[in-house]
This record gives sequence, C-alpha cells and structure tokens, in this order.
Amino acid sequence: MDPNDIPAGRNSDGVPGARRLAAVLLVAGVVLSFGFGALHPGEADPNDHAAAFAEYARSDLWTGVHLGQFGGMAVLVAGLLVLGTVAGGPPGRSAWAARFGNWAAAASLALYGALQAVDGVALKHSVDAWAASEGAEKAVRFAAAEDLRWLEWGMRSYQSFVLGAALILLGLAVGSSRGFPRPVGYLIGLSGAAYLAQGWIIGAEGFSGSNTVPTLAGIALILVWTLWLLASSLRRPESRP
Repeated sequence: MDPNDIPAGRNSDGVPGARRLAAVLLVAGVVLSFGFGALHPGEADPNDHAAAFAEYARSDLWTGVHLGQFGGMAVLVAGLLVLGTVAGGPPGRSAWAARFGNWAAAASLALYGALQAVDGVALKHSVDAWAASEGAEKAVRFAAAEDLRWLEWGMRSYQSFVLGAALILLGLAVGSSRGFPRPVGYLIGLSGAAYLAQGWIIGAEGFSGSNTVPTLAGIALILVWTLWLLASSLRRPESRP
C-alpha cells in the first residue's frame, strides 16, 4: 500500500498510533545511525587521502559499520514516510508538501544505499589493494581509490540535497498539520536547510572543516525534534477514527 494512499480526512488524529510509530522509528533511526557512526574510523583528516586510506585499510569493522549506518538510515526514512503520511491530512498545502516530502525521502534512501555501496564496499576493497601493493602499482591503486573517493563526494552531496529537500517539505507539512507542535515543523525544516548546506560544501570541498558547523547543526536539530516528537506522542493519547 502506498503510504500516501490513506483517505483524505484521516489525518494525525484519525490514524491510531501513527504519530507514535513515526516518532519511535525516527528516534530508533537516529540512535542506530549515530551509534554505528561512532564506530567509524575518524582519526585521520578525511581530506588527507593518504592518511585516511591507510586508516581505512586497517579497519576490520569498515563494511559492518557502513551496513549498520544504512540500516539506521532505512529506519529513519521509514519514520519520515509515516510522519509524512500522518501529517498530510486533507487535500491542501500540507498534503502536497507531505506527498513530495515522502517521495524525496524515499529517493534519499536509494541514494544512500548507493553511497554506502561505494563507501562501505568498493572503497574498502580499493584501499586494501592499495595498502597491499608495492612499487609502481601503488600509485595506480592510489589513483583508483581517489576516483572512488570523489565519486563518494558526489553521491553524498546529492543525497544530502535530496534528504534536505525531504526534511524541508515534511517540516512544512508538520507545521501546517494539527496534532503536531508547530515548532517541531520549523525545526524539521531547519535541519533540512543544514543538510542542503552540507550537500553544497561536500560537493565543492569534500570532507573539509567548512562542513563542521552545518553537520553539528543538523545533528543537534534532528536530536531535538525527534525527541520532542516522541515526547509529544507519548503525552497525547491517540484518538480513534
């Protein structure tokens, strides 16, 4: 069933438990993503490719960490899809924003899966081959790993753009929908703007220090609005259709 196909009129007060389900999925996705992200090797400057590739080659958890991050994103996007369905409500501005937001969220998950295939699998094999090579072959292997790194930049840039657009659209829908605290919608939109900034910086500069502020802002905003949404859904009893 298409998550957007709930009949008009059955909005956040007419889908029993849906707000709570969305909040639980969102918080679970955030916890999984941040938990596996904490295991990601991060001592070397990611824009210092020689140092970063050497660190990645030494990692035994690399593929598992990226698979876990993909799982966290999948749970997070599932929460966004439920949130968009609940916030859509009757036909109008919020319904269209929610529908387009759901499409963008689904597209962002597809891009993230491709990104993790490049970063979590292809890049790992490439840096392992570079680390094991010698002589003239080492320079060739390093160039191949850099090509994958630049492909990773491009995919992460566009994934951030699409996820940011999804969050802005869903923030508009949540802010316009009854049954949700309006400030939560504003915070969702602001977190989307942070992802748009991340997408631009990664596309232009890679994993540079310029991305620190929008990255931290995105993390903080997502933590605040997901926990606020969960607290709100637990306090307010769901009405029955």
